[in-house]
Amino acid sequence: MKPVVLIAEELAPAAVDVLAHDFDVRHVDGTDRPALLTALAEANAVIVRSATLIDTEAVAAAPRLRVVARAGVGLDNVEVPAATARGVMVVNAPTSNIVSAAEQAIALLLAVARNTASASTALKAGEWKRSKYTGVEIQGKTVGVVGLGRIGVLFAARMAAFGTRLVAYDPYIQPARAAQLGVRLVGLEELLRESDFISIHLPKTPETVGLIGEKELAMVKPGVRIVNAARGGLVDEQALADAIAEGRVAGAGIDVYGKEPCTASPLFAFDNVVATPHLGASTVEAQDKAGLAVARSVKLALQGEFVPDAVNVQAGGVVAEDVRPLLPLAEKLGRVFTAVAGGVAASVTVEVRGEIVAHEVSVLKLAATKGLFASVVEEQVTYVNAPHLAAARGVEVALTTHTETIDHPNLVTLAGALPDGRSVSVSGTVTSTGSRDVFRLTEVDGFDLELGAEGILLFFRYADRPGVVGLVGSILGAAGVNIAAMQVARREAGGEALMTLTVDSALDAELLSSAADSIGAVAASAADLREE
Repeated sequence: MKPVVLIAEELAPAAVDVLAHDFDVRHVDGTDRPALLTALAEANAVIVRSATLIDTEAVAAAPRLRVVARAGVGLDNVEVPAATARGVMVVNAPTSNIVSAAEQAIALLLAVARNTASASTALKAGEWKRSKYTGVEIQGKTVGVVGLGRIGVLFAARMAAFGTRLVAYDPYIQPARAAQLGVRLVGLEELLRESDFISIHLPKTPETVGLIGEKELAMVKPGVRIVNAARGGLVDEQALADAIAEGRVAGAGIDVYGKEPCTASPLFAFDNVVATPHLGASTVEAQDKAGLAVARSVKLALQGEFVPDAVNVQAGGVVAEDVRPLLPLAEKLGRVFTAVAGGVAASVTVEVRGEIVAHEVSVLKLAATKGLFASVVEEQVTYVNAPHLAAARGVEVALTTHTETIDHPNLVTLAGALPDGRSVSVSGTVTSTGSRDVFRLTEVDGFDLELGAEGILLFFRYADRPGVVGLVGSILGAAGVNIAAMQVARREAGGEALMTLTVDSALDAELLSSAADSIGAVAASAADLREE
C-alpha cells in the first residue's frame, strides 16, 4: 500500500501533483475536528496551512504519522514538542513568502507616505481634497530596518533603489555583512532617533514581544512612520496609537496584530494608519511556493531522505550539494557498524576526512546515528528521533573532521567502543560513475576492503584456512541465495580473516547461523543496506 498523505486545507494543484504518483493522497476539512482525528488514524503525513490545529491530541490520533507539513512560515498551529516526542518530523516553507512579505512592507510604507488608503476612501465617498492628503517623498530619507533576516534583507535591497539611507538594528549580523548590503548597523535607540521610516522584520520570541513600546516610541524622530508586517505583538498597539494621537508618529502601516483575527484595534481610529488583515503571504505566488515546498519535503521525508526544511531536526538547514551523497553513506555505515558490533556501542565517533569538510558536515553525524539504531529498535528511526534514541541508551555520538585523507578524496569512518571494551570501526566513500553515486566499503574493523555497499551485506569472521570460500558459496547456493560480490581480507596467512559478501536476498537467522557454524566463524552478521 502507498503511504497516505492527508491534505487538511487547500493546496495548489501543482503541489498535489508532486504527491499524487507516489502516495495515496486524501483530503479532509482540517477545521472539522472529529473528521480530522478520524482521518489521521491512517495518515503517514499531514499537510496544513494556518486553520488546522495539530496538537498533542492530533499527534496521538495518528500512530503512523511521520511528518507534519505546514504550507507557510509560521508554526503557531503545530505543537512541535508533541511531534518531536513521537519522532514525527515537522516541516514548513520558510522561504515561500519572503518576497511577498517584503513587498507587503514596501506597499504599506508607500501607502502611509502618500496617504493612499485614506485618499482613496475619501474620493470614493465623493470628496476631492488633494491638499488634505499631501504626502512625503521617500528619496533621501533614512529608513530603519529592525531585523536583517531574509525578509529584512529583501526589504532593504528594494528600499535602496528609492535612494534612501539605510540603517539597521540586528545584534546577530556581522557589520561586514551589513556593509555588503549597503546598510549601516546601529543600536536600537540610534535607529529610533534617526529614522524617518521604520520597518520591522523580526520573528516573534519572548525577547522581541513588545520591542517597540511606550519607552521606545518616546525616542523616535518626530514625524516618523512605522510599518509592521512581521508579527503581531512586536509593536505595542496601544502605545503606537497614543504616539500617533500625540503627533509624534505621523502614520503607520500595520498588517499583523497581537491577537488575530483582529477586527477592533485602537489603531483603526486614525486615517493615517493603513491596516490590512495579515496579507504578507497572501499572493498567488507565495501560496504556490509554500504548497510546492512542503509537498517536496513530505516526499523526501516519506522516502527516508534528509529534509532541509525540517524544524525539529538537529543539524537542519541547507545541505551542500557535495555533502548530499555522503548522507546515505553515513547511514549505511551506521547500519554496518551495528551489524559488525553485534549490538549498540557505548560511544561512536563519526570521522569525516577530505575536501568535503570545507562544507558544514554535522548532518553526517545525524545520518550515522539514524543508521546505528535502524535495526536495533522496534520503532521507526528518523532524523528526528535518532538523537533521542542515542541519548536514551547512553550512546555518545561525536563528530571530528580532518582535511587530509589517504587514497580517497573523501572518507567517512565510524569508530566506537562497545560496552565489553572491544573497539569497532567501519569506513566508506562515495565514487561517481556518470550520473550515479556508488557507495563503497573501504575498511571494516581494521580489515582493508574495496567492496560495493549495495544490497545485503554479510560478514563472517573466522580463522584463515583453505576451502572456506567454497563452503560458504555452496551453503548459500543450496539455499538459493545468489552472491553478487565477495571479498576476503586477512591480517596474515592462517590468522584472523574477514569475508564480506553482498547477496541478492536476505538470509533468515537459522541459515546465517548454520553458515557461520560450518566455517567456524566467531561472528556472523548481516546488514540490509537496500534503499527503503
